Amino acid sequence: MMRLFLLTAVIAFSSSLHAQTLSPSASPSLEQRVADLEAYVNNSARGADSTNASAASNISGPGPASNAWMMTCAALVLFMTLPGLALFYGGLVRAKNVLSVLAQCLGIAGLVTILWWLVGYSLVFSRGSPFIGGLKFAFLNGVDGRPNSDYSYWVSQNVFAMYQLMFAIITPALIIGAVAERMKFAAVLVFVGVWMFAVYFPIAHMVWGIDGWMNGVWNPAAKITAIDFAGGTVVHMTSGWSALVLCILLGHRLGFRKEIMAPHSMVLCMVGTGLLWVGWYGFNAGSALAPDGIAANAFMSTTLATAVASFTWAMLEYALRGKPSVLGFCSGAVGGLVVITPACGYVAPTGAVIIGIAAGIVPFVACTKLKSWLGYDDALDTFGIHAVGGTLGAFLTGLLATASVNPNLLLTVAGSPNPATRNGLARIVGHTLWVEQLKAIGITIVFAVVGSAIIGAVVRGLIGLRIA
Repeated sequence: MMRLFLLTAVIAFSSSLHAQTLSPSASPSLEQRVADLEAYVNNSARGADSTNASAASNISGPGPASNAWMMTCAALVLFMTLPGLALFYGGLVRAKNVLSVLAQCLGIAGLVTILWWLVGYSLVFSRGSPFIGGLKFAFLNGVDGRPNSDYSYWVSQNVFAMYQLMFAIITPALIIGAVAERMKFAAVLVFVGVWMFAVYFPIAHMVWGIDGWMNGVWNPAAKITAIDFAGGTVVHMTSGWSALVLCILLGHRLGFRKEIMAPHSMVLCMVGTGLLWVGWYGFNAGSALAPDGIAANAFMSTTLATAVASFTWAMLEYALRGKPSVLGFCSGAVGGLVVITPACGYVAPTGAVIIGIAAGIVPFVACTKLKSWLGYDDALDTFGIHAVGGTLGAFLTGLLATASVNPNLLLTVAGSPNPATRNGLARIVGHTLWVEQLKAIGITIVFAVVGSAIIGAVVRGLIGLRIA
């Protein structure tokens, strides 16, 4: 009776998927079809994915539920930039500078999309060297509805490419917060265009590329076995540390420390924060690349850390200043989202709460004390939240990650060794993983700071950085 039920389920399931014959000499047996169905449910490889497969699969195309999930998550991540980040930053600047912030976010979205189509996706996600990918997918050639099994067995590669594009868009857009109200539009576009090649593409490949130097989870030959679930190093550290360099090169805004430069609309800031929080579920949970248990854990961890950080930041204000502020709640929420990003798919609920508490304290000190001590003009606290928060999150991931919530950190899954077993990652989770995280942190900071300093200096010499 059970076998009849499974056979019926397989037939119904197969009819909704693209049929593709891999071997004309054999057709899948009932057992193989059941195994394919189990592989789909478990987000693992079907039998026909093996290079030695002797039988075809009737469900060898992408999974419809996986594609639907990832397209939704891609839209949510774009939603973070347009309009989430634009409104968040727009509310924090003075009224006369709102349109410049909106234009910069829109301009970056268009520019990065073009670069992604040209070679960006290929440099990050095709096989090449441990430091940068090749040109196999230049102009998105060959990026179609078939899955790229290097990253997912069930998500179409064109959907995966668009999902990752949204990460590439928001990363340089975050830098705008540090240079708001004083950097020329042309300088922003030139800087971002070069920065993507010098900083983002190499770091993203090293951390997430299948043969990346620091991809501890998926590259069995990784030399630095670090982990970054959704972009603590790739997104927040690169943008945050680059933002610090740029705001130093630009110098202070006119009237800095002489005039009140209060946010012109906390309503816009609050709306932008809400949009960022909602969109961040696509950012974090979507990084599981499947609607599975790992995604569910990332969703839960994101919620816990964000809420705790928002509350902690505001209560610190209450204790130190006599009352909390809407800006404090918003800043704490964004800080929590940033710090949990690299850890969300690897930590248990209690770990997420610990991260939330740390995210409410450390970035608060960076934004309220460190900036004043060092004297740099980070207009919207991009460094304090994204650089400090991303660095903190990457380190805490090394302390709090546990294989109990993510089987990719186990020595074996279903009797087969993980890539994390062959490169040694599985043996250091819960022990000395934090050392590997520190190595990744150091390399990311060097790339971001040195690359941004050189690019910024060249752009300043050629066309100037500041508005007249």
